[in-house]
Amino acid sequence: MTQKIYEALRWASSFLIEHKRDANAGELLLQHIVNMGRSELLANMHEQLTEEQQQIFKEMVNRHGAGVPIQHMIGTEQFYGRSFIVNSDVLIPRPETEELVWHTLHKRKSKSAPEKDIIMADIGTGSGAIAITMKLEWPQLTVYASDLSEKALQTAKRNSEALKADVQFLHGDLLTPFIERSMKLDLLLSNPPYIPLSDRETLSTVVADHEPELALYGGEDGLDLYRRFCEQLPKVLNPGAFVGFEVGAGQGEAVAELLQQAFPQAAVTVEYDINGKDRMVFMKI
Repeated sequence: MTQKIYEALRWASSFLIEHKRDANAGELLLQHIVNMGRSELLANMHEQLTEEQQQIFKEMVNRHGAGVPIQHMIGTEQFYGRSFIVNSDVLIPRPETEELVWHTLHKRKSKSAPEKDIIMADIGTGSGAIAITMKLEWPQLTVYASDLSEKALQTAKRNSEALKADVQFLHGDLLTPFIERSMKLDLLLSNPPYIPLSDRETLSTVVADHEPELALYGGEDGLDLYRRFCEQLPKVLNPGAFVGFEVGAGQGEAVAELLQQAFPQAAVTVEYDINGKDRMVFMKI
């Protein structure tokens, strides 16, 4: 016997709580299945689901209970008001990364001379969320995006085509593709892997078992990639360049110190996200 929308959601909520998942996940999955926005779904709570819809919903809720990310089932995630293709080859974009983009635009866009060609790079681009969003929000930028993963770059290219963003993609490790090409950058953003290896056991299976390890772990203390960045940055930054990193909560001061050691004259600041956690470090040289 088929259920009404509210009955299906009530079952899903109870099931997901029991499996230590977010109770609201069922709502997102059902929106996808019945092709309705949230307000439309809420307005149709007494509508009957078809047998096929109910079966698909039950399977998806069960899969999420077992740890499969909702975004991998739906195939997309929202970032800065746009829909990005995501899969197991890329990190699912997070709200904290939206804040990295927002702060960068707030700090730099209004301060940049309109006639100057500003070269930007997004390092470890994954789905391309940072690079594509920056290009669409600030069209005057010349934007490059790099990643060590060829599969991630394929996903990022699909997103850039779907969203009509003119981004140039380079394959390689951290700043090596730019160093090899003798390129200089005015703006660099990155959300590198920063989870300490020791945290592997405490991660949710939704993250640990389904998102690419290459995008998650940053060595024993989570800071390995930032150390490597600090070795390479002097080779690629133009005078007056601006750098923005996303960091793990509690890593802000350590990353700021690494940058300050590499660039003693630079202005380095730690920014806190809307939850009051130190999640961004910015540097102006």
